Amino acid sequence: MNLKTTNTEHIKASNELASRYDPAKKARLADAAKQFESMLTSMMLKSMTDTTEDMFGSQGFGGDMFDGIFQNKIAGFITDKDGMGIADMIFQRMTGQSLKTFLTEHNKEINDKLNEKSVLDIKTGIDKDVPKLSPSVNALNRLDQYEDYINEASSKFGVDSNIIKSVILTESAANANAVSGAKAKGLMQLIDSTAADMGVKNSFDPKDNILGGTKYLAQMLKQYDGNLKLSLAAYNAGPNNVDKYKGVPPFEETQNYINRVFGYLKHLDG
Repeated sequence: MNLKTTNTEHIKASNELASRYDPAKKARLADAAKQFESMLTSMMLKSMTDTTEDMFGSQGFGGDMFDGIFQNKIAGFITDKDGMGIADMIFQRMTGQSLKTFLTEHNKEINDKLNEKSVLDIKTGIDKDVPKLSPSVNALNRLDQYEDYINEASSKFGVDSNIIKSVILTESAANANAVSGAKAKGLMQLIDSTAADMGVKNSFDPKDNILGGTKYLAQMLKQYDGNLKLSLAAYNAGPNNVDKYKGVPPFEETQNYINRVFGYLKHLDG
């Protein structure tokens, strides 16, 4: 397969288009650009390994499957670092701004907004009448495996670690392979469209899922000015429903969901 990256005519766009992109659209464009570079990198790796005997040798059992997995992982790693510059080139052509600069400013904006409210301020929105809810021992044992990922996500996106844990317990009982009837996947039950928007490549990868889910929750907290109840409602039922009903939607599932998260949070906070 011959891949050409020197001809950029197909991705040129006037800088006049930059004004059309608000921060939310830029964030989606940044994720799309990174996914495109990751896909292109994976194709290049496949093209190179096809000329040899693949990464695991031509006689290796299951070699094709493992080749694909490792190619995607390596491609994702390359893109998440400085990459080959393709994602940045696309983003700059569309917005007139460096991808790295935008991502730095975007993440800082989210964190600054959340830091305007202390964790205590956010948690004061918890209904006092909601009782503590004790997770099962098995769920807590599973949750302990992901402590480092949760702390990383908490630090990166400015969301309290116990809030993240409470959402994970409510969503999946800390089962990384959970799949809902609506096809939501993994620890924080991401649907494919949300996962793609958050840059999640594999919803069943615990680290990827936790980072993506926390990123989305952080965006909801920012959108609803740190109101945890509304943010959880948006996480469960979608922000369109929260805006439509001007508060928590009158859905029994969503109301029970919020109470479960609050109950687990009270348990974890002691």
